[in-house]
Amino acid sequence: METNSSQSEKKQIDTARLHDNTVSPRDDRRDRGKILHEAVPHELLARFKPESNRPDPIELIEQSNVGRRPELIPIRYGRMLVSPFTFYRGTAALFASDVGESFVTKVKVQTCGDAHLLNFGAFATPERNIVFDLNDFDETLPAPWEWDVKRLAASFVLAGRNNDVKPKHCQQAAEAVARGYRLKMLEYSKMSILDIWYDRFDWSAVAQNTSDPRLQKRIKDKTEKAIKRTIQSYYFPKMTEERDGDYHIKDTPPAVYHLKGREADIFREQTLKAFELYKQSLQDDRQRLFDRYKMVDVAIKVVGIGSVGTTCAVALMLAPDAEPLMLQLKEARASVLEAYAGHSEFKNHGQRVVAGQRIIQSASDIFLGWTEFDDGKHYYVRQLRDTKVKLEPDLWDGPRLVESAEVMGAVLARAHARSGDAAVLSGYLGEETTFEEAIGLFSIAYADQAEKDYELFLDAVRKGRMSAAEDCGY
Repeated sequence: METNSSQSEKKQIDTARLHDNTVSPRDDRRDRGKILHEAVPHELLARFKPESNRPDPIELIEQSNVGRRPELIPIRYGRMLVSPFTFYRGTAALFASDVGESFVTKVKVQTCGDAHLLNFGAFATPERNIVFDLNDFDETLPAPWEWDVKRLAASFVLAGRNNDVKPKHCQQAAEAVARGYRLKMLEYSKMSILDIWYDRFDWSAVAQNTSDPRLQKRIKDKTEKAIKRTIQSYYFPKMTEERDGDYHIKDTPPAVYHLKGREADIFREQTLKAFELYKQSLQDDRQRLFDRYKMVDVAIKVVGIGSVGTTCAVALMLAPDAEPLMLQLKEARASVLEAYAGHSEFKNHGQRVVAGQRIIQSASDIFLGWTEFDDGKHYYVRQLRDTKVKLEPDLWDGPRLVESAEVMGAVLARAHARSGDAAVLSGYLGEETTFEEAIGLFSIAYADQAEKDYELFLDAVRKGRMSAAEDCGY
């Protein structure tokens, strides 16, 4: 009879085979996933109990402010203060700390790193088709696949609670994330690598997924409006003004504003210089396209929640006949996952974001690239908005929450299958519902913890330890 020690050793050896990069049959790779399931049962994924030495959430939040623009930190806090859900959105580092030391499957994919539900959305591909996909990659890094699943599932519980959705529907939504992920990964496990890579989620099909005809109509109307909201027809007239024959970005503080005096001159000079490096990160044909534009203005733009305080700017570019292009430069810092999943292979974190996005996303912006400023800060660059459809989770009741959760779980599976082995992952996930149940239990437990952390944050603001802006532009 084998001892527990020898059994454990055998499991470790078998698990190590998961990282074998040699070409092997699909069934063999699926068997590796089944062996992994024996070593790491699904019920282990359900566990969440804060360690006695868990870092103080408030201290972690304060530490994450290092290097941010001081004048913007109160805006960040103001946006996090809105609800436990917005707090959760702004504390990816806290979540990483909580799951980073947990028992993991040891199987890595290119993760989003911050896969909450509002980091999914619809947008136009370079071919001008509307797809539904992940749209935020600030924290992307090769890491255990289950971290993304857990973060997404827990976000649905918190969003549901914010909408006064019944607890059973909140848990069902978390389970639906896992179900959508499992079933889609099973489908991918039977497909070729190229077919997986070419697969996309057409927005019109996703929009019809809801059983609520009123919501279907609302989505259709929003999509039609988004298609018309191009840079030239909508955002350029809305965000700029003409003065003395020149176009300028409008100041709409606290969301958009110009720096003053010498600081403004320096920032403009650095941006122009950074665009020279940025151009080199583009494909040759897109370099030619970029050369047809000239930067005429640049301003600070405050975006998101977790990103607030990091430097983000919007640059107004014009071609002849005042044809506009608006580019967003967003500071890229080390991923919050690096402390737990290992350092990025890229020295420039803008390049890390861009490389991760190109792997994960089914279609990326033609102007996606990276650069660096003289002060050593890294940036990635992309077009500002352009045919984007925003989700409205505030309108989701229980059934709609569950429907949306399953779709996003499937989208996340597609993202992971582009860099991971769908056969191995599907073998681990299996065909039973134990995976869904485990993720549901984890999500409820973690949402409870996030609400407790939010209360600590609220108390810190009340006592004056943290200053939160009332006008946070959110």
